[in-house]
Amino acid sequence: MGFLLSKSMDANFKKQQEFMLHNSRLQMERQMMMQNQMRERQMAMQIAWSREFLKYFGTFFMVASVGLTVGAVKRKKPAMLAPILPLSFILTYQMDSAYGTLIHRIRGEAENIMVTELDRLDLPHGAPTFESIEKARRAKSSIAFLEK
Repeated sequence: MGFLLSKSMDANFKKQQEFMLHNSRLQMERQMMMQNQMRERQMAMQIAWSREFLKYFGTFFMVASVGLTVGAVKRKKPAMLAPILPLSFILTYQMDSAYGTLIHRIRGEAENIMVTELDRLDLPHGAPTFESIEKARRAKSSIAFLEK
């Protein structure tokens, strides 16, 4: 009788372990999907910000270019056109950021860094561990306790 009960308990225990493993896998998948959706939303916000900034900067660039050109012609000073050059570089960068392939080039360079220069990505004092987090938590709670 005890053997049958033990066998049944082992089977239930095994089913429970499988159920817990399945649930933890589902939870991990959900967390990964949520993090990816948050990353996608942040990237979309950055691209939208670049496009909105481009509208304002493009308008500024056009007004400044026309004003500097008119001023250079009226005063006969071609040096007044000099600010157009650095402003055009900024405008080109913003256009590339908003509508061009800048993000693809950045992603490619990031992938290259992750493959060839992995040591540059190390965190100071290494990755946090459970022990280091607990040590910091205990130290903070003991300081808070002493302050009271």
